[in-house]
Amino acid sequence: MTNKLKKLLVEKASSGTSPWCAYVYDLPALATHAQHMKQHLPQNCQLYYAAKANPDVRLLNTLAPHVDGFEAASAGELAHLNEQQFGKPLIFGGPGKTTEDLQQALNQHVACIHVESLTELKRLATLCANGSQTQTIMLRMNIALDGIAGSKLQMGGQATPFGLDPSDLGTALALIQESQHLEFDGFHFHSMSHQMSVENHLKLMERYFQINREWESQWHIRSKVLNVGGGIGVNYQCVDEQFNWEQFCSQLDELIKQHDLQTRQIRFECGRFVSAFCGHYVMEVIDLKQSHGQWFAIGKGGTHHFRTPAAQSHNHPVWVHRNGQAAVVHNSTANIVGQLCTPKDRLHHQLPVQELALGDYLVFTLAGAYAWNISHQNFLMHAPPQVVYLE
Repeated sequence: MTNKLKKLLVEKASSGTSPWCAYVYDLPALATHAQHMKQHLPQNCQLYYAAKANPDVRLLNTLAPHVDGFEAASAGELAHLNEQQFGKPLIFGGPGKTTEDLQQALNQHVACIHVESLTELKRLATLCANGSQTQTIMLRMNIALDGIAGSKLQMGGQATPFGLDPSDLGTALALIQESQHLEFDGFHFHSMSHQMSVENHLKLMERYFQINREWESQWHIRSKVLNVGGGIGVNYQCVDEQFNWEQFCSQLDELIKQHDLQTRQIRFECGRFVSAFCGHYVMEVIDLKQSHGQWFAIGKGGTHHFRTPAAQSHNHPVWVHRNGQAAVVHNSTANIVGQLCTPKDRLHHQLPVQELALGDYLVFTLAGAYAWNISHQNFLMHAPPQVVYLE
């Protein structure tokens, strides 16, 4: 735990208030991490933040000076980002865009729209023609990934609803050429998430670079930008063994030179790997009980606040902050659960604990991405957690 977080927990424990539950975001740590990521990228690479990971306004404002832009995956996210007036480009992706969604993007003058299907491309061409408006687009492609190991979550390289099949590329390029209002910027690739291997991710980048060259030659086009998505994973099981960003960027620079892509923009739109590390979810222990020989620590909160453990089907990393009361559990293990009336409300199975007491804090790390914003917040209508920002 950081000194700032520890001080906060000590202050909360001594305040004598009702049981506490909160998200704690370390904003300086977030800014430092984003700076670090941007600093190590090759010169012709851009870093966009995928807002779906965590659209908290304070986090977005912290990131704004350190990223090249923001990516929205829905009309709601697009409106939310537009309201903040960051002065940074907004790009719009995601499958199933309606005519209304596309019109909103045009009205907001987004920098680029990622087209996911022929239907979407036709809708956009019609809207642009009707409004005499030109729109920059990228074609999201779902390409084969032969010889590249998969990851925990894949959006490409197999049958999925994401992106255009390569067999539709000729039709798509013909539609763009027919339109006077669509400006082709390049290809968008985002094939997998939870990528933990630097070597495998570099192979993925090389695959993107190769097929872009093949298509440029075949179709007599030129990509100004290659959007290579995000997908960098976070190691929730071994927190000290994270994706080596510096090594990846160094080898990526060599790969870019090998493929003579120094004059193109390579755009990353990372989410989880940007914001996960700055967040903590804190639950106060409100009950300790034994059931069939196992201890259960019931915290103020649960998966309706913090769905990440259930969504990832893992034991989430957690620390116990002792608050000085006499321990009830000694040198044992405890199942960490919440207040929901479902056995699926479990955040950690059989956590080893030296001591645990009522009033102690359970501090879940790596809680800054796909956490509060993906949780079933209205289930049982419990009160939401507090949100605390470490400045």
